[in-house]
Amino acid sequence: MLTEIGPVQIEVPRDRDASFDPVIVRKRQRRLDGIDEIVLSLTARGLTTGEVAAHFEEVYGAKVSRDTISRITDKVLEEMAEWQNRPLDAIYPVIFVDAIHVKVRDGQHTFRPF
Repeated sequence: MLTEIGPVQIEVPRDRDASFDPVIVRKRQRRLDGIDEIVLSLTARGLTTGEVAAHFEEVYGAKVSRDTISRITDKVLEEMAEWQNRPLDAIYPVIFVDAIHVKVRDGQHTFRPF
């Protein structure tokens, strides 16, 4: 099982009548949801799938294939397309704030906004 802290060995109990239903780690789950968030964060910062795979190998000691990373990022593509095609408001309020700080000697060095 791949987690945020690296690979973790999990022992699954034998269940002949299929009555065991795990709560935290679902059946046949290979990685926790936190891994998806890490992959999405790294790709949002501009890392390629190969760089993300190398990062997991270096930091967590876990091998994650480029195909797995691509499948994780493909989950977000639909949400991104929906966000890009959303209707925009007619007016957006904007406030510009400008200031200058000048060094003034008045017994001691201080900065005063003007």
